[in-house]
Amino acid sequence: MMWFQTGLVLISLCWMGCCCLVCAAANDRPGLILMMGDDHGWEETGYNGHPHVKTPVLDEMARTGLRLDRFYAAHPNCSPTRASFLTGRHPNRMGTFAPGWSFRPEEITMAALLRQSGYRCAHFGKWHTGPVRADSPVSPGAMGFDEWLSHDNFFELNPVLSRNGARPQQIAGESSAILVEETLRFVERSQKMGQPFLVVLWFGSPHEPYSGLPEDLALYADLPARYEKRVSVTSNETGEQERRPQGEILQARYAEITAMDRAIGRLRAGLTTLGVRDNTLLFYCGDNGTSADAALGAPHRGVKGTLYQGGLLVPGLLEWPSRIREPRVSEVSASTSDLLPTVCRLAGADLPGRPLDGRDLSGVLDGSLTERPEPLYFWEYAAAGRGRGRPWIEPRLQEGTTPLVKKMAGKATRDFTNFHYDTFDEQSYRGSRAMVDGDWKLVLSGDRTELFNVRLDPAESENIAAREPVRVRGLEERLRSWQDGVLKSLAGGDYQQ
Repeated sequence: MMWFQTGLVLISLCWMGCCCLVCAAANDRPGLILMMGDDHGWEETGYNGHPHVKTPVLDEMARTGLRLDRFYAAHPNCSPTRASFLTGRHPNRMGTFAPGWSFRPEEITMAALLRQSGYRCAHFGKWHTGPVRADSPVSPGAMGFDEWLSHDNFFELNPVLSRNGARPQQIAGESSAILVEETLRFVERSQKMGQPFLVVLWFGSPHEPYSGLPEDLALYADLPARYEKRVSVTSNETGEQERRPQGEILQARYAEITAMDRAIGRLRAGLTTLGVRDNTLLFYCGDNGTSADAALGAPHRGVKGTLYQGGLLVPGLLEWPSRIREPRVSEVSASTSDLLPTVCRLAGADLPGRPLDGRDLSGVLDGSLTERPEPLYFWEYAAAGRGRGRPWIEPRLQEGTTPLVKKMAGKATRDFTNFHYDTFDEQSYRGSRAMVDGDWKLVLSGDRTELFNVRLDPAESENIAAREPVRVRGLEERLRSWQDGVLKSLAGGDYQQ
């Protein structure tokens, strides 16, 4: 690509003493800050009409930037979506089937690609695609990031984070605000070094267990009396599951969302102060739909962990003042898998020579792209525990180090796993799966086949598969063909090229 070739020429000139040319190149290429909330569903924003939650900053971004109304997480759970975000590939290609399944060292991330083309890259916040410790082969550093202040999983107030893989340390404060200040310091350092920057900023909010600052909790003080049904949630005191009134849960959850929203406002203001906001692409999305403990049942069907719209649709917002000068709303279907090819195009970085599920959607920024060129595919791999071979990564190197409140089997840290898969049978194609092709959405689960027109029926209330047998067969054939390629990747075929 021309940008990449030009960047190489400028770098060689810098070695001869013409450093000002490198600075000019860095200033021409956009800064990139890609943010993601944890369990933040589509409806939990003011601009999408939520009855309670207050998100004034996200609402302003929706009014003034690019609003992506059909933005999907690539998977209804967190670790798989994060793998897709970083690699542009469906998580099943790399064995990242569910929370706690890492990706593989052979995967190529957007950080590795942009770093090759002259970007400084940082990760701040939740990682959850493997351990963040320095000797992990899938730590942020091993996967292309120059700096990281990160957690193996999720975190609350006063988080315990690892800086560049070192021993975790507790940092006092509200976690979203901590990550934003770290981001601004990194951007300032990158400026002084004359390099463009990529920051992958993954908040710990609003994932349970919930905790909020007093001033944010006060905004939602009326909710405990309005929602009395009891739901399961993690106790901040014991780390175990408990049953509590949903109103108490919503009060603390919405307090976390509001604090995260405020931190994003601080980030926007800080970029202005540093003089880089005009040429910085600032993006926000969630990693899956709203969790069952907090979902209010509208306007979409399903919750986190399901392939209905409520499990997959997330907020999608993009600002880039020098490129997006007028507010726009896009109905083009997009997903977290599209971030890598789109960012690489905008930054002038080459794509990896292997199958990608994401597509370059940079044309959405100026409205020249009005329809997605290929379907979106979703698949929860049901055969994760069947026929697996030896561990892909030595188990010792998959042990997490950063503590969290929520315990699993009595343990307050998270370990990861990934396996070799060599042989497949008909059962390997099973598991809940779906595809979105324009306005049509096919959902397959067990022996049930469902077809929806999500433009006419966004709540997926009417299954019209029986009325559209030809369309259903065509979609099923395309889905099966795509699965063939995914299983080849899962067996490691992409790494042998």
